Amino acid sequence: MLQTEPIGSIPRTPELIAAMQAHAMGQLSYEKLQAAQLAAVRDTIARLEETGSPVISDGEQTKPSFATYPLNGLKNLAPEGIVIPFADGHTRQLPKLTSGPFRYGLHAGSFLKTAQNYARRPLKQAVISASALSLLYPSDSLPDYSQEEFLRDLKDEAERDIRECLQARAACVQIDFTEARLALKLDPSGELLDRFVQLNNSILERFLPDERRKIAVHACPGGDQDSTHSADVDYTKLLPLLFRLDVGRFYIQLASEADRPRVLDAVRRLLKRGQMLFVGVVDPINPAIETAKVVCDRVLEAAKFIALDQLGTTDDCGFSPFADDSSTTRETAFAKIKSRVEGTEMASRILAV
Repeated sequence: MLQTEPIGSIPRTPELIAAMQAHAMGQLSYEKLQAAQLAAVRDTIARLEETGSPVISDGEQTKPSFATYPLNGLKNLAPEGIVIPFADGHTRQLPKLTSGPFRYGLHAGSFLKTAQNYARRPLKQAVISASALSLLYPSDSLPDYSQEEFLRDLKDEAERDIRECLQARAACVQIDFTEARLALKLDPSGELLDRFVQLNNSILERFLPDERRKIAVHACPGGDQDSTHSADVDYTKLLPLLFRLDVGRFYIQLASEADRPRVLDAVRRLLKRGQMLFVGVVDPINPAIETAKVVCDRVLEAAKFIALDQLGTTDDCGFSPFADDSSTTRETAFAKIKSRVEGTEMASRILAV
């Protein structure tokens, strides 16, 4: 069977969302919030295992967002950071750093270790890219903490984030690099994206080749409240720089692309031997649930371009990268994942003939 894996996030349970809101208003204790979080993790893992998915995640139930978990509890941040606009008009805003040193308030390994208490199948763990967190540093330099010092600290923390997950025996560690395509929208020259790639590679080079084979990168045009931030950027302009990253696995959004063969042909020329490509075969921001047959056809299409020993399937993006995003229901998310698993199995049988 071809490998198949989720990207990560699953819409939070209604009970967890209510608990988060009550805790934010001071109406629920932290202990009760934690109980709601653990209940959501247990339920998510059980339901992911029911889909037949051979590799699962914790659904990022306890993350405030895929990008901001390292900022948990930090006191040296202000709210006036970079604004990310989405196609439907809504925005997300990062905070900005006000002083040094920069340290993660929370590392992703803690999520993995919690999930391992409940999972019976291999768990992957998503981490945020160092390039995304590099945007925390303000455009006007901090007087007692230079950008060079910040980047040195950031690299150390990002390395620790990945290494702790590998040491905890994650099936793989997936670096979320959603800002890659956005970087080309902000700077069509490619210089910003090139800096992002160099920064991430400077961390990846700290790992041994065998370790890098278990490290992945995920790129997509964003997915929040059924909208994207950079789907209008030509995918083929992103791919040459994306595939410069020294990782063993790439997870790319593909189901929602208008011209999938064009993208696959570009990837075919960039993918190195020994690397795996996981193509998106379900679209999380489209409410229509793909059938197993639709997924199968997308896999067969990809198999015309990518060698079978390098091909896997995934979701285009997480189903709820931000905790307050309830635009997709949990039922829809699990149904799409089940179709991905069944469609991949169907295609595997056809390709094996």
